[in-house]
Amino acid sequence: MPESNHQPLPQRHLTHLRDPLGLSRLPSAAADLILLGDLTGRYATGSYSRLAFDGRTVIPRGDRQGAAEHGHRITAAIACHVARAGGSIEQLTHLLLHPEHEGGRHTRNIALRSGQTRALDYIRRVWNSGSKTVSTTIALSSRHDAYEVLAALRDRIETTAWRGERGRTALRVLRAHLNFAEIAGGLLHHASERQTAEEAGVSRTTLRVVYETVLKPEGWLRRLRAGHGREGSTWYLDRGSVGGLRGCASLSRFWTTQYPPDLALEEWTTPETGATADIDSTVIARLMGHDAFAHHGLGSSALMIIAALNIHPAQTATDLVGTASVSRATAYRTLQRLADHGLVHRDGETWTLAPRALDDFSTSPLDAATAQDTRPAQGWDGIAQCYGTTGVADRRKMLHASERAAYRKALERRAEHPSKTVVIVRDGRQVLVPAPRPDEIPPAWQTPGGGVLDPATGRPAADWRIATDGRLILITPADQRTYDELTAAHTEALREWSSSA
Repeated sequence: MPESNHQPLPQRHLTHLRDPLGLSRLPSAAADLILLGDLTGRYATGSYSRLAFDGRTVIPRGDRQGAAEHGHRITAAIACHVARAGGSIEQLTHLLLHPEHEGGRHTRNIALRSGQTRALDYIRRVWNSGSKTVSTTIALSSRHDAYEVLAALRDRIETTAWRGERGRTALRVLRAHLNFAEIAGGLLHHASERQTAEEAGVSRTTLRVVYETVLKPEGWLRRLRAGHGREGSTWYLDRGSVGGLRGCASLSRFWTTQYPPDLALEEWTTPETGATADIDSTVIARLMGHDAFAHHGLGSSALMIIAALNIHPAQTATDLVGTASVSRATAYRTLQRLADHGLVHRDGETWTLAPRALDDFSTSPLDAATAQDTRPAQGWDGIAQCYGTTGVADRRKMLHASERAAYRKALERRAEHPSKTVVIVRDGRQVLVPAPRPDEIPPAWQTPGGGVLDPATGRPAADWRIATDGRLILITPADQRTYDELTAAHTEALREWSSSA
């Protein structure tokens, strides 16, 4: 956020704002926003651009649209401040419609253009939205409070049952975002898809699948603004739905298929992977980007079991079904695989991690004795070599680096050819200077009806017309103005330019 170059308002000026309205707890930043407006430009970010119809590229908004979006963000922020301070909609209306309050300019413009009734309806909608937001969020007064919220979110993540392969992959992606949030010092953080994929050790295709099918629908993650250029997307971590992953019941991968074939067998009547998950996600954060845990390596199920055994040693396979959120078959299969590499030991029915399974295992072999049929690997690199996944992370980074270079090169080429449109200001009025256009056509190609001949076929082109200045205009369904409006606009620009010159 840019640094402000103005001083906070004196307390005597705040008294004029607070006491008549009963908002004694209104912070000085909120008072400055109401009286002076957005001097720092904090709420202007993203107001003057929007996503195109393809959902990826960012295109600029018009000046009026950008100013309206900027004003709406300021109004919504003021509504949240008033709601958090225990105010009412009447107090918010008084603040926004006061003629000396710069923060209410957007609302007063609505009142001038559309009438008082429309402005009051707008205030009511903003108030309802702000009140709902305040009631479902936590106010953070310091960085320490932010870390407490992140710690609580980490505990919630670690006790949620992440069922199925897609659920375990979603945990890796969510843990990557939690790493970024801890670095940023709050739930709001910035990260690109490539950056997150490298952190979680998954492909971008898999990343997008778990975004759309798990993390976004379940309320764990929200993308507030798509990235553009060298800026990553803006994300907000949330607490997720109360029911864990039960909202994705339509996705069969989240649920085990091992139900009792007949109730007379008196076996379990609920999914094996119950809601008793308990893992150490810091272990997952350390190991998930390594080649050993790639898709064709040990995989996410091994990560879950290692994380569960690290926080609670000596668990049986039945215990791990719940704590690691895996099916019984997956638990036995993964435990045997980890035992073959000397990562876990079995003592009767219980399993424990090897003494040095996580301590400097990346550079040295295990010291613990193993059975004769085990294959102790020389660190995580040795395990990756066993499964043929060595270099997966490096190849992914190289691919992302080449994609970034190509994208930035395209941006540079685009920047080398800026628009030739020039706008000058005369007597407080913006005058468009018509730029020379390379679309003049020879008179031989023009038809009497204002059309143009196609040089390839010699027939009139149905989608092309000739404007009054002798230049081509392409008429498509995406055009928002008719041919007459386009020619009139160009004629008006020529007239204004001639008069100004």
